[in-house]
Amino acid sequence: MSAPALFAICTAIWGSTWMAITFQLGVVPPEVSVVYRFALAAVLIGVGCVATRRSLAFPPATHAWLAAWGATMFGLNYVAVYYAEAHVSSGLVAVVFATIVFMSAFGMRLFFGTPLTTRMLVAATLGVGGIALLFLPELESARDGGQTAIGVAYAFGATVLATGGNLIAVRNHARDLPVYPTTAWGMLYGAGIAALVSIVQGVPWRFDATPAYVASLLYLAVFGSVVAFGAYLTLLKMVGAAPASYLAVSTPVIAMLLTTLFEGYRWSWPAVLGVALALSGIVLALRKARPAASLSPARKS
Repeated sequence: MSAPALFAICTAIWGSTWMAITFQLGVVPPEVSVVYRFALAAVLIGVGCVATRRSLAFPPATHAWLAAWGATMFGLNYVAVYYAEAHVSSGLVAVVFATIVFMSAFGMRLFFGTPLTTRMLVAATLGVGGIALLFLPELESARDGGQTAIGVAYAFGATVLATGGNLIAVRNHARDLPVYPTTAWGMLYGAGIAALVSIVQGVPWRFDATPAYVASLLYLAVFGSVVAFGAYLTLLKMVGAAPASYLAVSTPVIAMLLTTLFEGYRWSWPAVLGVALALSGIVLALRKARPAASLSPARKS
């Protein structure tokens, strides 16, 4: 499958998961919902690996990397996003998280020697600027001092963690580790880390058996995790962490389109301009992207 097709799959699914997550809020604490989601996804992928005779066995040193990857990509990252949205709007969180396009580019430069090109920096500026314009009303209303600062801090922490997860994934790809077996372990470790956070925080362990919660959980686990992360990690292997990170720019656009369809969102000229800038940044970033496989062995970590 081509890189644009993989990018489109991830964008469509993760753009819709914003709405699915709203059905997860309420009875079950967010940290526990993260545990349920990724534990279920890990089991599904693991069963698929066994059925297709893909080995799930890895040496202890590899498991250490998979645990770190799971903590950053699937565990603490998602918990921090939920905590951020408890203090600020999801729009502000999306704007902060979009800065992952800068973090990933600089991270690839620092750890793998990937050049920082003018094209990539311009694309990143267009992408982040576009998302900021898209959520301009929410940014203008985010002036309640301490709560905003706390929310932004959590969102920034989530972005740093996700960037670390991307870089570890690049490292795993450079060592030819298989996508799905490693993802099964990564999600299992991520669920374990989220469970540990839940225990430390003393949150109650509940389950909501209503159709809305169960259906959204299944959607998030199967499509939002198994399918979307499978496509994303394949995309990351093909184009590298910096271009793949532009999903943080494309998914809010899809989310707002769905909000328009189902919740009657009214578009303003800044929002329209924001989408245009964001899409321009995405096209510029993905055009002639260098494959992650071009990393020289000397730069692998």
